[in-house]
Amino acid sequence: MKFMSGIFMIALFTFLCACSTMTNKTEDLRTQTTVDKTTKESSRNEPEENKEREKEQLQREEPSVKETSITLSAAGDVTLGRDGNYEYTNSFDHEAEKNGIHFFTKNIEPIFKSDDFTTANLETTLTASTQKAVKKFRFRGDPAYAKILTLAGIEAVNLANNHTHDYLQKGYEDTIASLKRENIGYFGYEHKLLTTIKGVKIGALGYEGWNDDDMIRTQISNDIRLLREEGANIVLVHFHWGEERSYVPNEAQKSLGRFTIDSGADLVVGHHPHVIQGIEEYKGKFIVYSLGNFMFGGNKNPSDKDTFIFQQTFYFQNGQLTNQKEIHIIPFRISSVTTRNNYQPTPLAGEDAQRVKTKIVNLSAKINKPTWVAYEMKH
Repeated sequence: MKFMSGIFMIALFTFLCACSTMTNKTEDLRTQTTVDKTTKESSRNEPEENKEREKEQLQREEPSVKETSITLSAAGDVTLGRDGNYEYTNSFDHEAEKNGIHFFTKNIEPIFKSDDFTTANLETTLTASTQKAVKKFRFRGDPAYAKILTLAGIEAVNLANNHTHDYLQKGYEDTIASLKRENIGYFGYEHKLLTTIKGVKIGALGYEGWNDDDMIRTQISNDIRLLREEGANIVLVHFHWGEERSYVPNEAQKSLGRFTIDSGADLVVGHHPHVIQGIEEYKGKFIVYSLGNFMFGGNKNPSDKDTFIFQQTFYFQNGQLTNQKEIHIIPFRISSVTTRNNYQPTPLAGEDAQRVKTKIVNLSAKINKPTWVAYEMKH
């Protein structure tokens, strides 16, 4: 019995050891299975996590591209007033008395107030002075008419023209004072304008460009250089030049315009002929030779009432001007009626708009091939 009991104890011990071994193997298997599953999940997630980390690292290393656009608008001759020898009836002053000064800007506000910077040629004095220059036409308007520019959305005006001194130095100084009261910028002669819009510095210059000579060339190149040194990202130049009622620019206009681009200007616009002239693309930039009249109190009923607004949008990346080009030609008539001039510039539509655009293209072809048509986006 002791022998049998010993055998039983040995058998029981052997069975228990076997069970313990199986249990340990099962636990080891369970543990290994768990490790294998975790390893697979980790392996599966690792590429995605790595991609996210790489993406975040690239975003930190590569600076984001900051893009900015600036739309400039330019209009032609603006005469807020009249010659004192004109009959009062249907004059600019008469229209202002009848309808108020809001009347003149009604049809242009939506355009000028939706761009970034609008300029025009102010071809009048805003003064109460009575001492006049000795010349055929002398234009003067009430100093309060400066408000018309504000209502229109015109931010700055060119003063370099043949009517700014119609009422001598006093009239000139009064005009500047009137503009200052309305916070309207001005440029031309000794005045250079530098303003900042959307972080972009815009410089504006104005000249009388009757002749192309060394004196004006030196002034132009020096003025542009100074504006650039002051940080100007865009340089706009206005010229009062050419021959009245001539639809084709003369040689002085063409040579001065091209020289100004060569000297670093980004856009050149002109006025004085009182009719429109063509547009030239020169070295990737634009010379608008004559914008014609716009809000022109200097003539009650000119035979040619066509005009246009020239718009160019400039594009910047990280503060640097790009080569992207976009221009708009917006055909206008200087009056909302065709029978006379009521001094209310009005955009054209339909066949009239197409007629003026075709006119500009044909006039441009008299200068050179109008390649700029490819960039004109407003139809």
